Amino acid sequence: MKAIWAYEPPVTSSMVMGHLSGEKSWPIQSIVTLLSRLVEKGFLRSEKKGKERRYYPLVSKEDYLQFETRNFVKQYHENSFISLLSTLHQDKKLTDEDLDDLQEWIRKRRSD
Repeated sequence: MKAIWAYEPPVTSSMVMGHLSGEKSWPIQSIVTLLSRLVEKGFLRSEKKGKERRYYPLVSKEDYLQFETRNFVKQYHENSFISLLSTLHQDKKLTDEDLDDLQEWIRKRRSD
């Protein structure tokens, strides 16, 4: 989805491949399969123009991130926010500043 949002729609599989070329070398068929799955899940809309398919994002970056994060927490942390935070803290991924920000976030959530 990052590759889709990197361009002004419509986006082609060639554009996605070009965007990903610096990160990974995926075969074009893998990219086409991935884009097809994103269409099936309702994240993209596609239309065929000539020999090429054009893709349009149907979800915002924020909505997609929320969806993927929710699925990640559900799949790997049994829907436990505490489990996620505990894992991050055990791996020393949370700094004191992160913990202060989290504490402030909790304080604001309680007052809402």
